Amino acid sequence: MGRLLKYTRRAFLVGTAAITGGVAFGIYETRKKLPNPLKAAPGQAVLNPYILIDGQGITIITPRAEMGQGIHTTLAALVAEELDVPWQSIRTMHGPAAQAYYNGVLIGLGLPFKDYALKNWQEQVQSATDFLPKMLALQVTGGSTSVKDGFEKMRMAGATARETLKQAASARMGVPADTLKTENGQVITPAGAALKYTELAEEAAKIEPPEKVALRPASEWKYLGHDMPRVDMLAKCTGTAEYGADIRLPGMKFATVRMNPRRTGMKSFDAKTARAMPGVEKIIDLGDGIAVVASNTWLAFQAAQAVEIDWEPSNYPETTTALLGAIAAAFERDANSHLRNDGDVRAIFSDPPEGSTQITAEYSVPYLAHATMEPMNATALFQDDSLTIWAGNQAPLVARDKAAEATGLKPEQVTVNTPFLGGGFGRRAEFDFSVIAAKVARAMPDIPVKVMWSREEDMTHDFYRPAAVARFRGVVTGGTATAFEAKISAPSVTRQSGLRMAGFAAPGPDKGHVEGAFDQPYAIPNYSVRGYLAEVDLPVGFWRSVGNSFNGFFHESFIDELAHAAGYDPLDFRLNLVRQAHPPSAVLLETVRDMAGWTGLTGDDKGRGVALTYSFGTPVAEIVEVQNGPDGIRITEAWIAVDPGTALDPRNIRAQMESGLIYGLSAAVFGEITFADSMAEQENFPDYDVLRMHTTPRISVKVLENNKGNSGNHIGGIGEPGTPPSMPALANALYDLTKIRARDLPLNRTFDFAV
Repeated sequence: MGRLLKYTRRAFLVGTAAITGGVAFGIYETRKKLPNPLKAAPGQAVLNPYILIDGQGITIITPRAEMGQGIHTTLAALVAEELDVPWQSIRTMHGPAAQAYYNGVLIGLGLPFKDYALKNWQEQVQSATDFLPKMLALQVTGGSTSVKDGFEKMRMAGATARETLKQAASARMGVPADTLKTENGQVITPAGAALKYTELAEEAAKIEPPEKVALRPASEWKYLGHDMPRVDMLAKCTGTAEYGADIRLPGMKFATVRMNPRRTGMKSFDAKTARAMPGVEKIIDLGDGIAVVASNTWLAFQAAQAVEIDWEPSNYPETTTALLGAIAAAFERDANSHLRNDGDVRAIFSDPPEGSTQITAEYSVPYLAHATMEPMNATALFQDDSLTIWAGNQAPLVARDKAAEATGLKPEQVTVNTPFLGGGFGRRAEFDFSVIAAKVARAMPDIPVKVMWSREEDMTHDFYRPAAVARFRGVVTGGTATAFEAKISAPSVTRQSGLRMAGFAAPGPDKGHVEGAFDQPYAIPNYSVRGYLAEVDLPVGFWRSVGNSFNGFFHESFIDELAHAAGYDPLDFRLNLVRQAHPPSAVLLETVRDMAGWTGLTGDDKGRGVALTYSFGTPVAEIVEVQNGPDGIRITEAWIAVDPGTALDPRNIRAQMESGLIYGLSAAVFGEITFADSMAEQENFPDYDVLRMHTTPRISVKVLENNKGNSGNHIGGIGEPGTPPSMPALANALYDLTKIRARDLPLNRTFDFAV
């Protein structure tokens, strides 16, 4: 009864907050139809905010940014299924900065629930919060939410466009609309007469689209659920895809920046030498640094280095050791969250069962850079009291509003164009590069200026994945875990980002801080996870898989330690606990076991490790194999089993699993940003290495569809869930090989890897 009351009270509180929010905005405001931001040019017809038709065919406006994750392909397929057009004929374009393209699932997924065990009331509360991203205009690509958010929206866009085209054909041909069918981009009458969509589009654009249309069942899908080639593949293979770095405009000038490496302000600067360099046109004071405008980017780089600058001191500890000390000090303050508190952990540790074993461990991970292949850049043109920006970004409305604020304009005076992103991983959700370009353009009116960061500037002015420290203890009894306690401290990404982007930090427990630890599908009877927020001013931001990136390493490393303390095979140990909590995750462990031929016996020169992490609605199990060789330890093989629920594009899911694994293994082996004199010591890839083709393991991926959730139509995230289990799987494999337990990353501090 107590547990029922606890859940009922929690449902009431969260549900009341959602209802109160709706009242605050006004029920009408939350339900009203948003204006269509698209304006038809001559020869074009706009059917809804997502579909545009012209003489060349159909273009869909994608509400989410393509940064290599393949989302444009899936969004195009969602529309094609309902619109009855060949998938390969659809063109895709990034949408403008507009409220109509809000991400409706972002806030709901941030509620402090265990996603693998969502109850009906929790799903209802998540759904009830969809008005908040709408009213807050959260046009954001992130959180592995693009497919989940677009699954119904894009199909509905295709379906309403289809029915509107049928109405136009009905009016022209004088036959009832319900007798018409659509096929291959045409409306067809019972007698076989056909009209192409391109012929009907102008008339259809004048018809109010229906509000309710039945969507087609999965049994009728032609594209979804099958391997799909990427819509951007040809352009990216031929070099015709346009990224921010590729923007070229008539009369363009080129600029770069040099900002305080200690992340504060600037006392003074002397630019005499730089100004005297032929081709240098302007030195701009940015407050916390300078921008140099020149006739080409390389000259701008050279001139920026020639400027003598007296920097302000930092507001955070000067060294890596001091930063980690400040993070650990948060354990002495009250916890921010206690989102998992099953059983009675304190009682078990006070009076452990007879024959039990207690284990304690402390882990740490460093700050990490995003290291996107395309450094930060933006092009801007200030002309006639308006500003136009071209920048690969994950949040166009944020970029628009912040650029407007920085230049004294109104948001409606700013236009943001989004080309392809050369990697995002959360870094391009920030707005600093767009704002700097806006400031430079304001100082150079009527001249388009491309601001390109050097790799060194990019890496030393990142919004880093935070360093974190974790303290674990557990009890194993009779071959299984009977108690599990975790305390995790790190700076809060959610709070820092909220303050930067919205001017406020969400109150209450920070789910993102402890995700990957409190929400894992392990049936341990006494299970406690507390989160502590460290107060460190060094900027941090969203990094691929966010809190799961460090908590996955902590959690699955400690589960492995418990398994060995129990004298149990690490995979079987997990299976026994996971089967009781979440059967689909247990199926993944069994699947990856069979893929790898796991026996628990690897020999003297090989090691294998396993890990399971449930993140972004998707459980992923991974096994990594390492082998000793004359040139050091090599990561030879990796096996991945993933269950996203409904697998809309298995080929792309496999690609994202491989990508996530490689990104995580690179961070596990090499990744760290260290500090001396408050400045980042790593500036480029020689200092911040990644896996290369010859050091990347052979990877096998299997996609399952067992995880249907309570709703029976579950769609999990894809872009990030492959990363968290990769790091502990590797560390656990190294323990199997060497019997050395690495509790700190990166692993090249402890082990000699072949390079």
